[in-house]
Amino acid sequence: MSGDIISTRQRLINAAMELFAVQGITETTTKAVAELAKVNEVTLFRQFGNKHGLVLAVISESPVFQELGESLKTQASQTTSVSQALKDYCKDRLEALEQVPELVRSMVGEAGKYPVENRQALGRSLAQANNYVAEYLATVMEREQLHTQLSPQKLASLLNSMLLGYAVIEFTSEFHELWHDRDEFLETLVAMFLKVATQSSNQVNNESISTEKIVDLPANLVHLILQRAKKSGLRDYALMYVLFGTGLSPEEIVNLERSHQIQDANQYLLQITQGATRQVPVNQWIMGKRYGSYTRNPLTQWLKNRKDDHSALFLNDNGIPISEVEIQQRWRILTEELLTPEGQQPAIEQAQQTWCVEMLMKGMNLEDMSIITGWTRTKLQHYARRAREKSALEQAIHLDHKPQ
Repeated sequence: MSGDIISTRQRLINAAMELFAVQGITETTTKAVAELAKVNEVTLFRQFGNKHGLVLAVISESPVFQELGESLKTQASQTTSVSQALKDYCKDRLEALEQVPELVRSMVGEAGKYPVENRQALGRSLAQANNYVAEYLATVMEREQLHTQLSPQKLASLLNSMLLGYAVIEFTSEFHELWHDRDEFLETLVAMFLKVATQSSNQVNNESISTEKIVDLPANLVHLILQRAKKSGLRDYALMYVLFGTGLSPEEIVNLERSHQIQDANQYLLQITQGATRQVPVNQWIMGKRYGSYTRNPLTQWLKNRKDDHSALFLNDNGIPISEVEIQQRWRILTEELLTPEGQQPAIEQAQQTWCVEMLMKGMNLEDMSIITGWTRTKLQHYARRAREKSALEQAIHLDHKPQ
């Protein structure tokens, strides 16, 4: 039975790829795909839901993405240097894209015609691939004790953008005078990447300590944002609750699924699967105010109220997984006309900073915070200093309240 299901699914994907390459995604109908695969159109809908789901499957299950995570883990354990690791990865990705040039041409040429769901499907697949690459780079760089100005996630984004840009130029035009050949491009890319992205440990420590500034939000502003979110609806309330109660970034939130919850009456945890795999607590208390319990809070209420079977933890208004851009848009709407003590509209990054400072003020040490956040102790030093500043102010105020 399972073999029949796999065979049917693969026939549909193969048929879709063939038709996409010949006539493009926009002009390809689900009926045509089903006929070419020799199955009923209803079977296609059972497998993929709709055409958008089929496009996502074609993208995510193509050679470009298929088994990417496991192959990179193998490469990371076998590669002897960062330079070689980058060269191997870049070469493999371009060769994988080269296997589906028609699909690349169709994706690029018709991108403007796609509905937003299709473009988001492509974005999610690229984001997942990016997460695999970030883990790959982090593993090799940690082994080599190589310090970087950018996080592995940002480095992976930069690298993949350059590779995809090269592939688009090569597969969609006859202009090949930018580089003598592909090997020259790869050599130049890796050399530039390593030069710009890396530097000595002392440089990183000195520069980051002197330039990074932590600007957390005051309790009254945090509660006002959460109140606005509550009035806006269950999804927005749960979203703001996770931002302030877990310290996760939008990039991490969009990858959360329902199965990533670990919950009982004594704890509520979320499993983070991208970058450094770890668990983070979903706090009951945020800035001195309690938001429900481990079993009943804004997030559990949002999930309980949903009528869909989608695996994603957060969906947008169209019922598909929410994107980073959409999370940032919701933040801007919910914080509109609010001002920080510095006179600025709150930035979404400040939710993460506020959570981290609060956790340190509650007694977390840097070693434990490093495990929960996946950040280095060097980065956390800035947060520790801000936590000490706030504790010092609290102590001074407490002394002022004592009778003389």
